[in-house]
Amino acid sequence: MADRELKEIVKDKYGKAALRASGASASSCCGTASTRGEAHPITSNLYARGETADLPAEAVAASLGCGNPTALAELRPGEVVLDLGSGGGIDVLLSAKRVGPTGKAYGLDMTDEMLALARENQKKAGVANAEFLKGEIESVPLPDASVDVIISNCVINLSGDKDRVLAEAFRVLKPGGRFAVSDVVVRGDVPAAIRRSVELWIGCVAGALEEREYREKLAKAGFEAIGVEPTRVYKVEDAREFLAGAGLDADSIAPQVDGKFMSAFVRARKPA
Repeated sequence: MADRELKEIVKDKYGKAALRASGASASSCCGTASTRGEAHPITSNLYARGETADLPAEAVAASLGCGNPTALAELRPGEVVLDLGSGGGIDVLLSAKRVGPTGKAYGLDMTDEMLALARENQKKAGVANAEFLKGEIESVPLPDASVDVIISNCVINLSGDKDRVLAEAFRVLKPGGRFAVSDVVVRGDVPAAIRRSVELWIGCVAGALEEREYREKLAKAGFEAIGVEPTRVYKVEDAREFLAGAGLDADSIAPQVDGKFMSAFVRARKPA
């Protein structure tokens, strides 16, 4: 699938998710909630209640990620943060609070509906030191060496050109700047049927990099001190539901992915 075609599919899906979140209804980039009323295995319970207590319900409802990069990035007062694929703005608003009035948090998103929702959430939250930019994560509209920390929440896996994304992240980071993202990562080979499924690709799974490949791409971009820390590992029963939802044979495929997909916190640093 061409990169532009994939982008249009992603934009359509996330635009609809933004409209659903505007009504504070539950939504997920990683498939749909369980029909049995169970929490989604990828997107549920990512934020402590105290973290989101002061945020608009719409910002929480629009949280479509697989982790909590803001909590793990060790943000410091005065830093400039960029969230790649900021969606409804939850991680930008949380980051803005952590870096304080002397710092700033940027959110970058290509979906008009998500940007509108994020800006409305910012207004409701009364956060002054945040700014939401329209653009693509493969072409960041910020100058070289202008950001202290790059965060992202289950978005890099959606790009068809991850080398370009990582090169752009490296470019906009200041020397010594930190790359600190949550993403879905794969350990080992993945069945071809999953890679071919567009529904799984835009649902945070089939576009995921294998761990070794992720490390290699970060190193190629120029990063050092690379680390991949699993935060949630998905088992057969987790996989069974989203495979069946994509029209795939869950019984035959699920055992092949047991423990291979994980949410992970991916760290790296631009050399000083």
